[in-house]
Amino acid sequence: MLQLVPIPAWDSIHPLIVHFPIALLIVAPLFVVLALLAPRSSRAFAAAALLLMTIGTAGAVIAVETGEAAAQLADRTPAVNEVLERHQELAELTRNTFLALTVVFAAIVIVPAMLKRRFSHGSVIAAHAVFLVLYLGGLFLLVNTAHNGGRLVHQLGVHSLL
Repeated sequence: MLQLVPIPAWDSIHPLIVHFPIALLIVAPLFVVLALLAPRSSRAFAAAALLLMTIGTAGAVIAVETGEAAAQLADRTPAVNEVLERHQELAELTRNTFLALTVVFAAIVIVPAMLKRRFSHGSVIAAHAVFLVLYLGGLFLLVNTAHNGGRLVHQLGVHSLL
């Protein structure tokens, strides 16, 4: 007989949610690079990068919210508190950084189309290159946030109530 599994509570789905934005936001800049390397398909690759960033950033917003709910249930020790606070600070900074990066990339992709204007290949490369450098900083935050989350689970034994 088929048994339905109940939908997990908001405060316990953080582990299910968090991996999607991590993966999507790590893959997105590869499509920015492909947009630079394949001029004929540049718009399609840039649109794919923007879509991945948008979904990944939305996932990061949800991950922060579910993480805050889950943190309320965590068994606290001084070590857990220290890592959890760092993880929360980094998560909020990471979310805000990717919100800003996604808006910037949307402008890079959408503004030329709205103006019905093609910019020189050199200016497109420069805009994408500057963006990728900024994005690298976002990835640094993302990886550090994930690392601290992993420390909570794998070193300190904090877990969800799934």
